[in-house]
Amino acid sequence: MAQGDTHNLGIGYLLWIFGFMGAHRFYYGRPVSGTIWFFTFGLLGIGWLIDLVLMPSLDRSAELRYDSGPISHNVTWILLTFTGVFGIHRIYMGKYLSGLIYFLTGGLFLIGVLYDYWTLNEQVSEANTSRA
Repeated sequence: MAQGDTHNLGIGYLLWIFGFMGAHRFYYGRPVSGTIWFFTFGLLGIGWLIDLVLMPSLDRSAELRYDSGPISHNVTWILLTFTGVFGIHRIYMGKYLSGLIYFLTGGLFLIGVLYDYWTLNEQVSEANTSRA
């Protein structure tokens, strides 16, 4: 599948505003450091500030790692970030049953939302590959 055009630097910077919680790191496919940022408030703000400079390289790295296609990484991430507990991002990806389950259970009691933060890039790439 084609690579590139999966992530947007502007969205990365928007999520960086909330970077002390690791949102931009999850977006760029860095779940371990995203989790560390979440629990340490962006390494007490120091890592968060360093990421301001690192953001373009995080963006390029994500562009090389994930497949583009009919399901937009950017739209899916925006839906997860702002409506994750309602499962709208899952419905957008064509996962209607799990989307309904998320809707009825508050994102499987937030555990499912956390799982999606860890794996969303792979889920979207896999969906795009299977639709090719």
